[in-house]
Amino acid sequence: METSRDRPLQRTRLAAADLRGAWEQHAPAWVAWAREPGHDSYWRFHRDVFLELVPPPGRRTLDLGCGEGRLSRDLHRLGHRVVGVDASPLLVAAARTAAPEIEAHVADAADLPFADGEFDCVIAFMSLQDVDDYAQAVREAARVLAPGGRFCVAIVHPLNSAGQFADEEPDSPFVIEGSYLETSSYADEVRRDGLGFTFVSEHRPLEAYAEAICSSGLLIERLRESVLPVNAVARARTGRWLRVPLFLHLRALKPTG
Repeated sequence: METSRDRPLQRTRLAAADLRGAWEQHAPAWVAWAREPGHDSYWRFHRDVFLELVPPPGRRTLDLGCGEGRLSRDLHRLGHRVVGVDASPLLVAAARTAAPEIEAHVADAADLPFADGEFDCVIAFMSLQDVDDYAQAVREAARVLAPGGRFCVAIVHPLNSAGQFADEEPDSPFVIEGSYLETSSYADEVRRDGLGFTFVSEHRPLEAYAEAICSSGLLIERLRESVLPVNAVARARTGRWLRVPLFLHLRALKPTG
């Protein structure tokens, strides 16, 4: 239900951004936002659609950019032996408090403290757009992935991060005022049901992520452009997101030979 405290997403283009610093700064607000049941897309429709790409539990699963640990906890309930890593000490502390049984480390995604081939599944759920050195993070994911293992990724769809709807009407035009092809920083500020959060991220074209994955020796198996499910359209004005993808999901394989 919309309240007077709600505010539609407001995007600000930034000259540059310290992604790690921004997430540590906003960590307490993220814990409150992420843990409010049914509050954001994770609970309402995103998690279950993404999990369709994740292979069954295997030897060990790495949650790359685990944040406060909600996906790690869900993977654990599904039978995965999960290890979480995040660059934010505050978020890792929150993850450990919520689920002490799940191993979690403060670590740079671009410099993982694990040996080659330790995991048969690496998951980067909505984290790569928030990693400063995303290409090195992908290389590290490939390094710690065992041959035959899968790398599963969810990001803000690059079309989404490049542009915006002109207004909130269902037939609103989608406009890219700058360049889709150039990397740029941005901050998305949103308030809903009395909770607010500022997402500070990096826009990169789809080719940048695909090149990082393929140049790390991984083969892209599946790619899905996630739109707002019809059953998640609570108000007519949100129907504009039935025309443009919100998220991008992909799964890549590390060849055995």
